[in-house]
Amino acid sequence: MTKHIVQLPKPDGSLLLRELNHRIISELTCAICAVSAKAMQSGNVAVKDALADVAELLHQCVDVHRALHMPGREQLTNTATYLQKLCFSVTKYQLGRLAIRVLFSADDLRLEGERCWKVGLIVSELITNVARHAKFDDRQPELRVELMLAGNVVKCRVSDNGSVSEPVRRGTGLTIVSELAGSLDGRIHTSCAVEGFSFLLSFPLTDAEQRGAGAAYLVQKRKRTRRPQRLQASSAEGLVAD
Repeated sequence: MTKHIVQLPKPDGSLLLRELNHRIISELTCAICAVSAKAMQSGNVAVKDALADVAELLHQCVDVHRALHMPGREQLTNTATYLQKLCFSVTKYQLGRLAIRVLFSADDLRLEGERCWKVGLIVSELITNVARHAKFDDRQPELRVELMLAGNVVKCRVSDNGSVSEPVRRGTGLTIVSELAGSLDGRIHTSCAVEGFSFLLSFPLTDAEQRGAGAAYLVQKRKRTRRPQRLQASSAEGLVAD
């Protein structure tokens, strides 16, 4: 008997990640349906309102996962627009109820899809870190997300005007951020001052990203100053690019 061995193709990592994200969204959607059904069955107004709040929170979590979709690996993605939508979703989900004001500014920049997605993961984790650990005392809570292009180097800064009661420990989240930065051939620099914490991601453009931008990247040697946009958790008006 002759045995035929079929060589299965190696799974595409990006495809597996897309499937994982799809399953997370599907599970959250099922949870929303279950919570909404319980709210409809309850005759208690307070219970209905509480379950409605839970359903809304789950909807906002779904929006974050949708904003963190991985663009096509081969195409160049508008990273400023990608991060802006992500920051708006995270603001609604995590920062709005904490009364943290978010200011966003970005240079026009296009990265390869997977690299754009990795920047999004880093920014999302750093924003979450602020929401969990920063203490603002009597200051108006404020967080800034800045995306800048200096020559052929991308710089993405996430900073706040808060403080923490103890030194920042390198937990799982920051370890993942460091690994993601390394996969971009970049690094993360952390600084702590009286005015707050700052995380700076810097990494070089690839040849494809430089070619895709053409002469624009060659001309853009000086840093452009942009007025930060305040991301309103209750309105999409702040999403219009400068």
